[in-house]
Amino acid sequence: MKSIYKILFTLLMFFAAASIIYSCKKDAAPTPVINYIRVTNPVSSDSLLVSANQGQLIAIVGTNLQEAREVWFNDQQSRLTPTYISGNSILVSVPSKIPTTVNNIMTIVFANGYKLKYNFSVDISKPSLNSMTCEFVNAGDVATIIGNYFYQPLTVTFTGGATGEIVSVADGVLKFKVPANAQPGPITVKTNFGITSSDFWFRDPRNQFITSDPYEGWHEENLVVTNPGPGDPPKISGNYIRVNKKLASWSWNEIADGPASAMPNHSKKIPDDAILHPEKYYLKFEICTMKPYNNGMIRINAGTSVQDAVNYQWAPPYDSKGQWQTVVISYDEVWKSYTVKPTVNPDGYWAMLLMQGPGDLDADISFDSFRIVPKSNK
Repeated sequence: MKSIYKILFTLLMFFAAASIIYSCKKDAAPTPVINYIRVTNPVSSDSLLVSANQGQLIAIVGTNLQEAREVWFNDQQSRLTPTYISGNSILVSVPSKIPTTVNNIMTIVFANGYKLKYNFSVDISKPSLNSMTCEFVNAGDVATIIGNYFYQPLTVTFTGGATGEIVSVADGVLKFKVPANAQPGPITVKTNFGITSSDFWFRDPRNQFITSDPYEGWHEENLVVTNPGPGDPPKISGNYIRVNKKLASWSWNEIADGPASAMPNHSKKIPDDAILHPEKYYLKFEICTMKPYNNGMIRINAGTSVQDAVNYQWAPPYDSKGQWQTVVISYDEVWKSYTVKPTVNPDGYWAMLLMQGPGDLDADISFDSFRIVPKSNK
């Protein structure tokens, strides 16, 4: 009799254990799986991704993803929105903050602590160099580049190999001191995520058609500053022109002008390609306003075959607040403004800087280095 009880007890324990094992298997959470990652635009939903840019919204597609609680890219956690999580997908933005450690792994952490890892890299942008506040800066002074993706540590290198001392990096603005041996040419910025050389040139010597080294033209050589004194802007590229007087409304004030015959050293500096393809070039010059340019008009001839006293008009207002700055204008905008369109002339071109327009102007404006240069070095 006891043997029967023992047998029944053993069978009971066996079935109980089997029931527990079955129950555990039944209650265990199914394993999450990532099938692929794609863009979120429905039109391009078949575009699969193995990497994404900072801040880009992506769709993680798989099964059993509903219990996701965290998503990490490298060592940066992304922000999850519960309504963007389902069993089959997770919509999440790649973090904009750069990682300290790069392993090119995306990790999803689930409610039960399970971690699902997936090979996925973040394309961290190399530096973007848009412009310099002033392209002519003296040694020891602070230069400023406007751009993006200035991730430290970074280096600023001038043509010839000299490096600048970083002063500050904030909100897309990079400031650095110009070394004594800085040479003219593109500037290169390097970070851990890439290297970019500027399309603009530091101390750009190319294609200068109005300058004061030497001054050329028919008018107002007395406006040239050769030895700046107290109250004068500093030299940044040799001599410069300073207009420091009151200009009556519609008065005629020729600052620098003349045909090719009167400007033999500068009239041929504009390249033929700029006349043929003006959309590929910029008109640039440096300006320093000790008083605001808030009336009148600045009229510029750049590459014309004849004097055009109506166009191109660079209108106010403008105020550099006593600092030299670089003005950048797309040359096709200038080219299109002329009544007689510029054509290639091997004998050179007319050049003009004229101040004439509506409203009295208490002028104190300095100019230097009018030039037409390529938009890109490529």
